Amino acid sequence: MSQHIQQAPFPGVFYRRPSPDADPFVEPGSSVDVNTTIGLLEVMKQFVEVKAEAAGKVQEVRADDEQVLEAGDDILVIDTSGEGA
Repeated sequence: MSQHIQQAPFPGVFYRRPSPDADPFVEPGSSVDVNTTIGLLEVMKQFVEVKAEAAGKVQEVRADDEQVLEAGDDILVIDTSGEGA
């Protein structure tokens, strides 16, 4: 299986959903394309969308909602082995 491990591009608080009462951007099994929003990182009261860097299916989400991440921490794993995933 080919996979891509998506990592935090910079430190911040990671949010899996756009608002507290909304569904998460992605869950295990979700299909993503390059540039699909997978979460938000908050730095100094500014929110930046984190985009998928590979196309495929989300295999595992490794970052919790509201988790403080450092640059390079794993966010999720994308299975890139399927064509047209």
